[in-house]
Amino acid sequence: MLLINSKKRKVASNHLLKLSIASACLLVAACSGDSNDDTSSADTDTLLSLVSAAGLTGDPTTGRTLPSIDDPIAQLGKKLFFTKGLGGNDDSACVTCHHPSLGGGDDLSLPIGVGAEIPNLLGPGRFHNVAATNYDGGPTVPRNAPTTFNIAMWDQALFHDGRVESLGKTAGANGDDGLGIRTPDSAFDTADLNAGTTLAAAQSRFPVTSPEEMRGFTFEAGNSNDVVRASLDAKLTAFGGWDAEFTTVFGDSAINYGRIAEAIGEYERSQVFVNSPWRAFVGGDKNAINESAKRGGIKFFSSIENGGANCASCHSGDFFTDEQYHVLATPQIGRGKGNDNGTLSNDDFGRFRESAVAADMYRFRTPTLLNVEVTGPWGHAGAYTTLEGMVGHMLNPAEAIANYDFSQLNPTIQATHMLTNTQLALDQLETNRTNNVAEVHQNVAFTDDDVTDLVEFLKTLTDPCVKDRHCLAPWIPDASDTNPDGLRLNAIDNTGNFL
Repeated sequence: MLLINSKKRKVASNHLLKLSIASACLLVAACSGDSNDDTSSADTDTLLSLVSAAGLTGDPTTGRTLPSIDDPIAQLGKKLFFTKGLGGNDDSACVTCHHPSLGGGDDLSLPIGVGAEIPNLLGPGRFHNVAATNYDGGPTVPRNAPTTFNIAMWDQALFHDGRVESLGKTAGANGDDGLGIRTPDSAFDTADLNAGTTLAAAQSRFPVTSPEEMRGFTFEAGNSNDVVRASLDAKLTAFGGWDAEFTTVFGDSAINYGRIAEAIGEYERSQVFVNSPWRAFVGGDKNAINESAKRGGIKFFSSIENGGANCASCHSGDFFTDEQYHVLATPQIGRGKGNDNGTLSNDDFGRFRESAVAADMYRFRTPTLLNVEVTGPWGHAGAYTTLEGMVGHMLNPAEAIANYDFSQLNPTIQATHMLTNTQLALDQLETNRTNNVAEVHQNVAFTDDDVTDLVEFLKTLTDPCVKDRHCLAPWIPDASDTNPDGLRLNAIDNTGNFL
């Protein structure tokens, strides 16, 4: 069950009140319009029938024990998440790429971790300092920052290529499978004995070891991940201010990265945002979503043979992901992960980089669609800056690439080789179709109205809290929170306002 104390209950109450008001407004609008005509009724019944057939409840938290942001360990994790003290050069933090006010990401196609002009400026307007080490004119991080929202619902893997993964676990299989968690510190398909007990904790061990994200290019340069983490343990210990924080949670003041990762993981896992209009609709409120969204939902859940887009074949279940890997051929921009296609070195082979299995070439993990409205830019490299653009790509990748609008990208992003690299992924997609690879992505005939309807449906998956700074306040430190090392990242946007 989700634990909620009095402070959180007040926020939740406000949250539910806003949902009730929104539902009431929708109901009034529906009564004055055509929502009760035969077509509307048919769309509602059809969509609910598809929902029933898919076995959806609208609630992906069912059966899960989730932390509250008010738990002491999550509070410690919040402070660690926001401190630049975990950055090798004291200029970046976990929150640099994953701020709650920015959809649990950074609202950038590609992240800028270390070496920013203004370290506390997050989101649009964040640029590298031209004198920064390893700066070449564009973002140094090769992949889009995934959202931390609802991270507790992932059962199988984290990261676009699944390099942190639960061994032997399937989607929806809650609890410990007994086989452990594999990470980049262990061989493929081999458990990392230091990974911790949750995927979120395991994942939080790695941004601090990345030169581009948090470590920098001079701190413990050339040393192992374990040495980097041990140095960070010593660094936080030397500040002194963390002693009381760790004692409150763990019973003594010992600081080690296992505890740091566990606390950050619990903070991330407390970011549960699932109270969406879609959940209300599935729960029986037929007026919780508009008519365009209902048409989009029908297209989303229907097979291509039945006139749909077959989106639910991959975006399945109440978490809207099968947690598997698929070739989508989304545009390859930025530095890439260094894969050489014979002529270039800025490609990204996706899951193949981990598995070395030929069938995994250009496959990336299916993202969840919960709160997708606020978690862009979209694609493994963040190449689409509008949800309409991403939806259009999913319906016909080759057509989308042929008509790709480069003006949507920040001009500092490396995109010279986008068409060359992405064509290789498109070729792989076509090969998979020719060979009848299971669950291969197929083209869908669509109109502009279809895209509009699908986007309207996707917006129903947004919990209003993620668009409300007041509602998000419990996950963002304020003056009442201690600042143990004096290095809290007090985030601002490009207008100078606090996030």
